[in-house]
Amino acid sequence: MKTYTPSMRDFPRHWYVADAEGKVLGRLATEVARILRGKHKPTWTPNLDTGDYVIIVNAAKIHVSGDKLNQKMYRRHSGYPGGFRERPLSEMMSRFPERVVEEAVRGMLPHNRLGAAMLKKLKVYAGPTHEQAAQQPTALTIVGKRGRPTGPFADVPAVAQG
Repeated sequence: MKTYTPSMRDFPRHWYVADAEGKVLGRLATEVARILRGKHKPTWTPNLDTGDYVIIVNAAKIHVSGDKLNQKMYRRHSGYPGGFRERPLSEMMSRFPERVVEEAVRGMLPHNRLGAAMLKKLKVYAGPTHEQAAQQPTALTIVGKRGRPTGPFADVPAVAQG
């Protein structure tokens, strides 16, 4: 028996919109990375980009725990001597809140060309409006911790076990 290998035309793409207001950065990023990879689908394939598009609004209103606003640093280097730059999370949130969410999600995707293709399906906005209204995105429910339902199917009632 031959193994079935799906092709890219077998994966319809859906659009989801997630409101980041009041959400914890890491929990939001893990759920968004799962949707971008396509792991919520039964046809998930590790070597193909089977994921959906995700729009994140209100990125400027995310929360972090502890003293991460002052202790967490974002580092980069221009490649030139003396080109090392670092900024704390508080400064990044005030200047570039979209980059904070994008970097958190990027760290949870594969670090190769496949991960770069998945990251192109992420759209992040600091405010409550977005430009993808024509795609008619579905609301993505991201609740929180301790086994509460998350993901695109969180509003579907669980099957009662008897």
